[in-house]
Amino acid sequence: MNAMTEISRIDPPQPRQRKPDWIRVKAPTSPGYIETKKLMREKGLATVCEEAACPNIGECWSKKHATVMILGDTCTRACAFCNVKTGMPRKVDPLEPMHLAEAAAEMGLEHIVITSVDRDDLPDGGASQFVKVINELRRTTPNTTIEILTPDFRNKHEAAVAAIVEARPDVYNHNLETVPRLYPTIRPGARYYASLRLLEMVKRLDPSIFTKSGIMVGLGEERLEVHQVMDDMRSADIDFLTMGQYLQPTPKHAKVMDFVTPQTFNAYAAIARAKGFLQVAASPLTRSSYHAGKDFAEMRAAREAQLAKKVANANA
Repeated sequence: MNAMTEISRIDPPQPRQRKPDWIRVKAPTSPGYIETKKLMREKGLATVCEEAACPNIGECWSKKHATVMILGDTCTRACAFCNVKTGMPRKVDPLEPMHLAEAAAEMGLEHIVITSVDRDDLPDGGASQFVKVINELRRTTPNTTIEILTPDFRNKHEAAVAAIVEARPDVYNHNLETVPRLYPTIRPGARYYASLRLLEMVKRLDPSIFTKSGIMVGLGEERLEVHQVMDDMRSADIDFLTMGQYLQPTPKHAKVMDFVTPQTFNAYAAIARAKGFLQVAASPLTRSSYHAGKDFAEMRAAREAQLAKKVANANA
């Protein structure tokens, strides 16, 4: 069977399931939302909030919280869960770090989250742009804490991660997205254990940097598979786990297999805390950067309390 025949046999789009009451949100209309959108356009910045059709955009933008997506708005991969467009990305914008830092300063951000599309076309996967953004933020808004959400830098992660860690973001996030069994259909361009090794490398290079990772549920994963992902994350010394409901962006994307109840999310969160995560965010609407500033403050306080307890025990 040739490639063209394979492409022509793509399954027809499936109708989307009706969302339960606990997953519905109001359309964004607040003045804060409008102001944030205007600023992003003025600075020529893309946001994952828009590109990934995040359900929390109204709430976050009304508070002038936005997750900026660097390296353009076009991804070199086509994951079955993601709404970001795919294709040949445009040339890297050398002014992007400056524009991003200006936007952060104008918004008065205490905490900022920066992510990117996959850029397999670039020799370093786009790592140098992350470094430039971090450095520009440190120069322009030195009191803003910085959280990055990077791709996996396929086949080039060692040099990429080393460069970014040297720039010292406060939080390094890389999402595992789903359980390993579902990678071939949900995240075919990535490798589960390569993503784990990336996060493990961050901790090895600089233990002071908080590490964070997230998964979606509702894609057909089993409960024990989710527990195993938690164990794998803790083995890599990941500090912060996020879990949220997968929502089908369009009928062409992976189908929602199950709408996980808030009670089940609470049970997952309790298990995760028992396994030793410093911070856990688990709810139907949780996304990687949802309430990121508040969660970072709580995670930092949890680490300080943990260290103080160790000192007290050592002196007892």
